[in-house]
Amino acid sequence: MQFTTILAFVAAAVAAPVLDERQTALCSGATSTPQCCATDVLNLVVLDCATPPTTPTSINNFIDICSAEGQQAKCCLLPILGQDLICSDVNPQPAT
Repeated sequence: MQFTTILAFVAAAVAAPVLDERQTALCSGATSTPQCCATDVLNLVVLDCATPPTTPTSINNFIDICSAEGQQAKCCLLPILGQDLICSDVNPQPAT
């Protein structure tokens, strides 16, 4: 039982940097938290926000995931209980 618990913690610790690297590419700087949001008030207060339901693989994929939920892709500074403070828009990247 203890071995299984320890193994679970080790697996989570190993996976965490991979998720952070993916998210870092989506949002950088002060507004580094990727969120799918419904209502935006002057990019200062953004309402009804949540993390993307699936892990985005690119900026364009992040935009598509949020759009499928009827929301906008945003990079936010401070997410608190579905309300985010100081957010910026996510702009699509040209196809390569």
